[in-house]
Amino acid sequence: MRRFLVFVVVALLGPSIALSGGNESIQSFSKAENILLKQIYADRDQTFYCGSTFNSGKQVFHAAGYVPVKDNKRANLLVWEHVVPAHVFGQSFKEWREGDPTCVDSKGNVFKGRKCAEKLNKQFRYMQADMHNLVPAIGELSDQRSSSSFAMIPGEERRFGLCDMEIANQKIEPPEDVRGDIARIYFYMSDAYPERGIVSVKNRKLFDAWDKQDPVDEWECEKERRVRAIQGNENFFVNRRCLGGYGGVFWFPL
Repeated sequence: MRRFLVFVVVALLGPSIALSGGNESIQSFSKAENILLKQIYADRDQTFYCGSTFNSGKQVFHAAGYVPVKDNKRANLLVWEHVVPAHVFGQSFKEWREGDPTCVDSKGNVFKGRKCAEKLNKQFRYMQADMHNLVPAIGELSDQRSSSSFAMIPGEERRFGLCDMEIANQKIEPPEDVRGDIARIYFYMSDAYPERGIVSVKNRKLFDAWDKQDPVDEWECEKERRVRAIQGNENFFVNRRCLGGYGGVFWFPL
C-alpha cells in the first residue's frame, strides 16, 4: 500500500476549547478501580502524592517517608482518589443537589447526594468511573483531603512526615512533581464534561502556572496511553505533549 507523509500543523488550543469527549465505556466505579489496579498500574506500584508503594492486595508501605497522622488502618490502605473530587462535579447534577422521589432506601428514607446521582444519572456514573481522573492514594491522606480544593498555602508545615503535602482551611498544596499532572487532569475534566463547573477562573490561573512548571513525564504519558486504550478516549492535554507538544508540527504516516 502506498504511503504518504502528511504535514500536519496543530494549533495551540486553550483548555476552554472543546477537544475530545469523556468516558463513555465504563459506568462502574468498582470496575474502574479493578482495571486500574490490575492493568493500568500492574507494574507501577507507587502512590500519586507521596511515593509510598502498594501491592495487589491494596496494602500500602511507607518506605518513602510518609508518617500516619492517626489512622494506621487507613494509612496502610490503598484507595483510588478522584483528582477532581466527585463532590465538585456532583453538585452540578440535580439528583445530587435535590434528590429524586425514586431515591428511597429500604426504610423509606429519602436520600440525595452521590448515591442518588449514581443510581439515576448515567453521565454521573461515567464521570465517577473516568480513569483519567483516578489516581492511587493513601487512604488516610485521601480522607484528610476530602473535597479540599488545590491552592498554594503559605509556609511548609509537614504533617505527613517527608511527604510534601500541606492541608489547611479546606485547601491542599500538593508536591511539586504532581502539580502539572493535577492541572492537566482538571483541564481534561473541564473539557470532556463542559458545563459542570470544574475549573473556576481563579483556579485556571493556578493550573496554567502548574502546567508550565511541571511538564509531562514518561509515566504520565504511559498512563494516558493505557487508559485511552481501554477506556477509549484521550486526555488531550497530556497526549499532545507526549506527541510533540504545544501546537507542534507532526508527521503522520498514512
